[in-house]
Amino acid sequence: METTTPGLRETKKMRTRRHLAATALELFLERGFEAVSVADVAVAAEVSKPTLFRYFPTKEDLLLDRFADHQDEAARIVRDRPEGVDPVQALHRHFLEALGNRDPITGLNDIPDVISFQRLVYSSPGLASRLTHYTAREVELLAEVLQAEYDNPFAARLAACHMVTTRQELGRQNFRRIAAGRSADECHPEAVADADRAFGMLADGL
Repeated sequence: METTTPGLRETKKMRTRRHLAATALELFLERGFEAVSVADVAVAAEVSKPTLFRYFPTKEDLLLDRFADHQDEAARIVRDRPEGVDPVQALHRHFLEALGNRDPITGLNDIPDVISFQRLVYSSPGLASRLTHYTAREVELLAEVLQAEYDNPFAARLAACHMVTTRQELGRQNFRRIAAGRSADECHPEAVADADRAFGMLADGL
């Protein structure tokens, strides 16, 4: 079986992209998101502003681009679920597993750098607004998979909206607990109970 590896040009582009994102995050954490300009990031990363914009269309994307890695997660979970498992059950099981692994996407992670990153995301109106762009794509991808479950595209999209929102709200609730100074281990039982309740309501509603 042939394996495809990135060429030199793609490798350099990925390295530059990671460097820009890491530089921006360092500045945002140090000074605050609103206090750092795109020009500040470009200077610190030793690139021009046009170069930076070729990789990241907006300042918000410098921080939020890592959410792109999770945009197809819900769709993939539902698409690859075992036979006999419905979409809500598949997402529920995956979320519980992610809680157990302290996956940052669940909000249940007390590593200081993760807390700082999430506090930055949730504290900026500009970032919260831009995050809807990533959410919309997540809903779109999940709705495409769910069309096999429902009799029309609107029903599939409506179900996708509920599923994506449930996952996100559980993550926010878990982060509120962590931000209050509690440990992930201490919060885990409550996080599991919330997930069971939320996905239970979702299953009944859908």
